Amino acid sequence: MGEPGQRHPRWTPQAIRIRRLCKDFSGQDGTVTALRDFSCDIADGEFAVILGPSGCGKSTVVRIIAGLEQPTSGTVLINGSPVTEPGKTCSMVFQSYTSFPWLTVVENIEFGLRYSFTGTKRERRERARHFAQITGLEEFENAQINQLSGGMKQRVAIASALATDPKILLMDEPFGALDSQTRMAMQEQLLMITEPSEKTVVFVTHDIEEALLLGERIYVCTARPATILAELDVPFPHPRKPSVRNQKAFVNLKYEIFHLLRDHTYAQMLENRRATR
Repeated sequence: MGEPGQRHPRWTPQAIRIRRLCKDFSGQDGTVTALRDFSCDIADGEFAVILGPSGCGKSTVVRIIAGLEQPTSGTVLINGSPVTEPGKTCSMVFQSYTSFPWLTVVENIEFGLRYSFTGTKRERRERARHFAQITGLEEFENAQINQLSGGMKQRVAIASALATDPKILLMDEPFGALDSQTRMAMQEQLLMITEPSEKTVVFVTHDIEEALLLGERIYVCTARPATILAELDVPFPHPRKPSVRNQKAFVNLKYEIFHLLRDHTYAQMLENRRATR
């Protein structure tokens, strides 16, 4: 595992540059620090995974990248420009389903194109149908959202995000609410969709196996407040197949990351106990 800031030569230039990011949330019970001194570079065309324990602050990172949250301190640059508000460069897929229940599948996919696509209404509908097809929804174009399974609803969300042709796709634990079988199927679907596109993807998860299957580079985070504990280049070639899970090197890396997180969590618990004595 590399130290934060190190970069394989092929990962240049940086699409996203994050430096010393801190985020505090204030409430009735006091201030909670979600991020502290969080720094990393995500390269153009890279599938980067932010991996860490539940509740550590991972989602806050992608929300700041998307311009949905403002940091307490630190900077986020996208292609050299500071992020101050939501823009057309990024599209985001959330863990919870964000489709409009009163629209059909194809109407949901088409919705964002009203603001980002300059073609005719007919061209807009054709583009929506194209992304319905590549996400496996061609037989459900006219279905209502409430008629779909959880996995299919997330396909609609992914298709909607891709249809606007963002340079950067942000995915905040998009499969977290799915059962294990549907989750594996969606992981495979995502690989088939994103690998040919060469888009920059930032994917948040707490699942080590998911991170290794999807990612080209993994940023391992500490418990809250999140900072970068380690970086890992994932060595498995592309096109990435789900059967890579059975390789010895995959299993070894999975347990290496597991023990890294476990040892850090244990050390942090001891430190907290000493601090409260």
